[in-house]
Amino acid sequence: MNKILMTAATVCMGLGAFAQDEPKIKISGYAEVYYGHDFNKPENNSRPGFIYAHNRSNEVNLNLGYIKAAYDSGKIRANLAIMAGTYANANLAAESGVSKNILEANVGFKISSKANLWIDAGVFSSHIGFESAISKDCWVLTRNISSENTPYFESGAKVTYSTDDNKFTASALYLNGWQRIARQDGNRQPAGGLQLTWKPTDKITVNYSNYLGTEGADSVRVTRFYHNIYGIFQLADAFGVTVGFDYATQQKSKTDHSKNEVLSPVVIARYTINPKWAMAGRFEYYQDKNGVLIATDTPNGFKTKGYSLNIDYAPVPNAVVRLEGKVYDSKDKIFKREISAVNYNAVVTASVAVFF
Repeated sequence: MNKILMTAATVCMGLGAFAQDEPKIKISGYAEVYYGHDFNKPENNSRPGFIYAHNRSNEVNLNLGYIKAAYDSGKIRANLAIMAGTYANANLAAESGVSKNILEANVGFKISSKANLWIDAGVFSSHIGFESAISKDCWVLTRNISSENTPYFESGAKVTYSTDDNKFTASALYLNGWQRIARQDGNRQPAGGLQLTWKPTDKITVNYSNYLGTEGADSVRVTRFYHNIYGIFQLADAFGVTVGFDYATQQKSKTDHSKNEVLSPVVIARYTINPKWAMAGRFEYYQDKNGVLIATDTPNGFKTKGYSLNIDYAPVPNAVVRLEGKVYDSKDKIFKREISAVNYNAVVTASVAVFF
C-alpha cells in the first residue's frame, strides 16, 4: 500500500509536466470548523463512541480540512488529498504514521479506448452510502448512524464501467478490508464489493452497494455481508427526498454459522427556500442487537431512533453556515449523562465550511 500511495503522489505532482500547455491538474481545498453542544455533558468532551464526525462537544474545532490535487488526462487520472481534523483523528485511529492524514491517494487508467472502463487503485471514498466525510455535500450537517458505522474510505482496487450517457455505472472492488488502509488485525483475507448506480434522469438516483469480507484475526475470523440500498429523488425544483436502507449479517463465530443482523432505514427530506437558504429533516433507526458494529452490553443492544432538523445559509457560493439539532432515543439506557445512564442524547451543532 505504501507503494500505491507513493505512486499516487508521483502521478498527481509529477504528471504536471504533461499539463503545461493544457492544464489538467485541479487544486481544491476544504475547511469545516464546528461547535457542538451535547446536553449529556460527556466526559473529556467526547461524544458517544459510535460517532466519528463532529465528535467533540463544547469546544470549537476543525472537523475536516484538506487540500487536494486531481489530475485527469482522459486516459490517466490520479487524486491526492491530505487532511487534518477531529474526523481524521477519530476515523483513522487504527492506521499508523502518515496514513492517518490521507483522505484520498489513488491512480486510475482507462483500460478500453472504446468503452468507459477504468481501473483505479489506492485509497478512495467508500462505495457504501449516500453521505460522505465532506459535510457540504450532505443534506444534513452531521452523519446518520449507518454512515458513521460503515466505511468512509477504502483501500484496494476497483474496475468501473459506465454507459456513454452516464445513466448506469457498475463497479467491482477488491479491498484490503472494512475501512482499512493496511490490515493490522491479524486477518490476511481480502474483501470485495459491488456497486450499481442507475440515474434514469438528472432528478433520480438509485444505488445498490454491497460488501463481503471477514472480520477478526485469522484464528477467529467471521464472515460479514453488508447491503446498502438508497434512492435520491428530486421531486420538485425545491424539494427532494432521500430514502436508504442498510442490512447486514455477520457469522456469530468461526464454528457457529448462524447470523447476527444489523438493519437501518433512513429518510431525509430537503427543501431549498432560495439559492442561499435550505432546510432538511432526517429520521433514522438503527438496530444492532448483538453488537456487530456497535456494542452496548445491554439486553436489547443498540436499538436507537434519531431525529434531526437542519438549516443552511450560503452567504457566498463557496461557503455555507449550518445549524442542526439532533435527538437520539434508545430502547436501552446506552447513553451517559454525568454519572447516570439514560435513554436519550441531544446535541446542537453549528458549522462553517469554506471551499474552493
